[in-house]
This record gives sequence, C-alpha cells and structure tokens, in this order.
Amino acid sequence: MTVQPAEHFSQQPASDIDFFDTEVAFSSRSDEELRRMRWLFRVMSSPRLVRWGSPLMLWAARRRFSWLEPIIRRTIFSQFVGGTTLLDCAANIERLAQYGVLTILDYGAEGKETEVDFNRTMNENLRAIDFASRSAHIPVVSIKVTGLARTGLLEHIQRSRSLGREELNEYRNALKRVDTICHHATKKGVSVFVDAEESWIQDTIDHFVWLMMKRYNRERVVVYNTFQMYRTDRLQFLLDSFDRSRKEGFLLGAKLVRGAYMEKERERAAKMGYTDPISADKQTVDDHYNAALSFCLEHIEHVALCNASHNAHSARLQIERMRQKKISPQHPHILFSQLFGMSDNLTFNLARAGFRVAKYVPYGQVFEVIPYLIRRAQENASITGDVSRELALIEQEYRRRKKERAEALRKARS
Repeated sequence: MTVQPAEHFSQQPASDIDFFDTEVAFSSRSDEELRRMRWLFRVMSSPRLVRWGSPLMLWAARRRFSWLEPIIRRTIFSQFVGGTTLLDCAANIERLAQYGVLTILDYGAEGKETEVDFNRTMNENLRAIDFASRSAHIPVVSIKVTGLARTGLLEHIQRSRSLGREELNEYRNALKRVDTICHHATKKGVSVFVDAEESWIQDTIDHFVWLMMKRYNRERVVVYNTFQMYRTDRLQFLLDSFDRSRKEGFLLGAKLVRGAYMEKERERAAKMGYTDPISADKQTVDDHYNAALSFCLEHIEHVALCNASHNAHSARLQIERMRQKKISPQHPHILFSQLFGMSDNLTFNLARAGFRVAKYVPYGQVFEVIPYLIRRAQENASITGDVSRELALIEQEYRRRKKERAEALRKARS
C-alpha cells in the first residue's frame, strides 16, 4: 500500500480542550514543585550549558562518583524519572491515576554488553509486567532491545545477516529473552512497547518485533513496534507493516514518535558517506506523522495506535479525526502518551477531556538512567527560541498562581 503524506492537515483546535490551560496542566504540582521545575527548565534552556554539561555528567556517572548521585536525584532525576524501583514509583503512579492518567513503565537500562546484564534486564521487565498486572493504571511496559542484546550483534545482523556459531547463539538468546517478556505479558494481560533506536540497528529490532507481533497479536495487541516518523522511510514502512499484518492475520501495534536521535543520525551519515535517513525539514516530518496518525485511525479495528507525541497540533488532529469517525475517547486501541515530567499541558488536559492518555515513566538506579536523562536535557535545550516550550508554560502557571494569591490577599484585607 502506498499513500502520499497530507500536504497540510487541518490544525483547528478542538474547541473544548485548551492545551494552554496551565491550571489543569500543573494541578498535580505544589508551589514548591513548580518553583523547582521553573529553576530546572531555566538551566536546561541553555544549549551551551547542556552541550558542555552532558558529556561531563556522563563521564562522572561512569565513574559513579558518590557526590554526584544526590545532586542528580534532587534535580533532573526527580523531574523525569518515576523512582529507583517499582515500589519507589508507586506514589507517582497513584498521583497520576488521581487525575485520570495511566502509566507506561520503562526500566531505564540500555546499552548493556554482557549476558548477565541482559538476563538481569529481562528479569526486571518480567517483574514490571507482574507489577503492572496488579494495577488498573498500568496497561503497558516498555522495553529496549539494547538492554537485552549486544548493540554490536544487532548492527552485525543488520549489516551482513551472516552469523558465526557464537553470534548465532547470542541471537537465539536475545530472541528468547524478548519472547519470554512478550509471552509473560500475554499471560498477564499487559502490552509491550518495543522502543525504536538508531537506524543502523533498527532493521534488526524490527525483525524481532515482527516475530513477536506475528506470534502474540492474534486476539489482542500485545506487542507494539515504534515508528520514528522523522525518518524518510517510516511512513511507507508503517503502510507495508499493516499490509503484511493483514495478510498474515494478526493485529498491528503502532507507537508513533517523531524521533530522538536526529543529531547522531546526521553526524554518522555525513561521516560514513551514506544518505541522511532523516527528513530534510520539520514540515515533512509533521506531514508524515499526521499522515500516519490518520492512516491508523482509518484502520483502527486492525491497528492499535499510541500517539506518543508532544506536539499539540498532532493531538488536535487526532481528536478531530476521532470525532469525525465517532471513535470513543476510551477506545482500547487508542492511547495518547507523553514523557513523565514533560508536556503536562497535553497529558492532563487530555485526561480531563476523557481521553486515554498515559505518562511514559522510566525507573532505575540513578547512574543507570543517566543516558536517558541526558537525552531529556538535550531535547529541551534544542527547542528554538529564548526559552523552551516547557519553561514558557511553567512561567505562565507561576504568574497565574502569583496573581491568584495576590487577589486572595486583597479580598482578605478588604
């Protein structure tokens, strides 16, 4: 199946959802938390500070300097990570649930290199599935294949597909770990998101996910692949995946993201002399993303969709398409999702309007999640303008509360 991305989808806002309602967006945050967020996002709004600080933090974390852990824990960790353990996440999960927001659990291990580490990660994911199965608020657990298989192996499979005996054993062990997780999720009534990663290992990840979807997505969608729509080939790949799934008689799980490795992808393509896999401009990415959204909604009985975007226009587009097609905001094949600690203006306003929406909540020991935290800092620093979108919304709520307190004081004195 081949379609062309829409040139410009209608971006008329859903009239009864105001994504700039910061009172709703930050209703779960105390004044003290809001002040801490304001300070943190001000720091992260400096590209120069993030650019120089990220490698320094990664270097210090690798050496596990004891003085660094409490600093990270009190600042960037508490903003973007749910906790160090599953039980440690419970308070954040419960607080989200009070506002109608679901949780997607993600054990923050990635880039592991030994069989011992891979098995440890697998076992932690199995515990996360058990934990999720006991809660009505955790429909999904997210996994990274680089936490379960050696990156060099994934790259070698994609590059040559010719494996020696030792590599073949590695491949079988990795596939068994992924299968064990998906099988356990099937038994426990939980779904699994498989994260997308760098393009030079993504074909191998897609192969793993395809096998899992074919095996487990027969009666319900257990396994979701992640489609990075900033790549030039991913819209067509989504359409081809749908066609293949229909021919082979199973449901497609599609988590849509724009992407998270743009600078790394472009630098590697330039260095190694191959075609840049990333679209040339943001408008093309947006068009591909919105075309993918509309396609999934058009085939929602055979596709389970997660709109994992921080883009308000894409959220509005989906809402309008759902209303046009009379799709219930609580349809089990539809989920909105944003990262924990970001885009609360989308998450909490969607939840208030009755849509299924979840926070992607990573957890793990402080030094384990450093790569994830660095990506979040870089993501915020890369946003153009004097301040990031996040900081602008926080400042808006800070001023609103200050005005509200002043008005209350004036009334008390009069």
